[in-house]
Amino acid sequence: MDWRAWHDQYDLADSSLARRLKVVQQQVGAALDGCPPGPLRVVSLCAGQGRDLLEVLDGHPRRADVRARLVELDERNTALASAAVRAAGLDQVEVLTGDAALIDQYRGMVPADVVLVCGLFGNITDEDIRRTIAFCPQLTRTGGTVIWTRHRSAPDRVPLICDWFERSGFERHWLSRPDAGFGVGVHRFTAEPQPLAAGESMFTFVGHGLLKQRGSGAG
Repeated sequence: MDWRAWHDQYDLADSSLARRLKVVQQQVGAALDGCPPGPLRVVSLCAGQGRDLLEVLDGHPRRADVRARLVELDERNTALASAAVRAAGLDQVEVLTGDAALIDQYRGMVPADVVLVCGLFGNITDEDIRRTIAFCPQLTRTGGTVIWTRHRSAPDRVPLICDWFERSGFERHWLSRPDAGFGVGVHRFTAEPQPLAAGESMFTFVGHGLLKQRGSGAG
């Protein structure tokens, strides 16, 4: 998969990804609106070009309060994200080229007020979805928000993902309609953050296409 070209679908107004991006951005804005006064921290796993967050921060009243770290492996995408950061003057946003699965990438930025797990759950196995969710209490402060996405093609794992979050100390705050053509979920963390487990990997990024070929049920 060419992950740089994949992002071009965001620029097609009628595409499912463009519609999903709009919803994610609305939820990011709402999450920032609901945060307490003072400094805020945001982390984004497999951040791509950073559109989920950067296009919201650019005009958001809380932009000066937000420190953020975007972690993405594809250096072409991080180059574009870095250019967007510079263009918007978002000096407090760090774009890191690296493996987003490694928990140590988030050291010093967690527990965060907002954790973005967008574009990931459709590209990893069910086992790794559950494992990643189990790490979210290390990434999220009490009262913080995780915003996540997952396609709703068969087998629809959105109900199971909700259950896994809710078993991990999160409460469901918002979920897109089943007929939206995509899944976007918002969960709030109600428990106490867990210490960061140094050296751990949360998932292996397989890719949607390969998962379908394997018939693993996670694609």
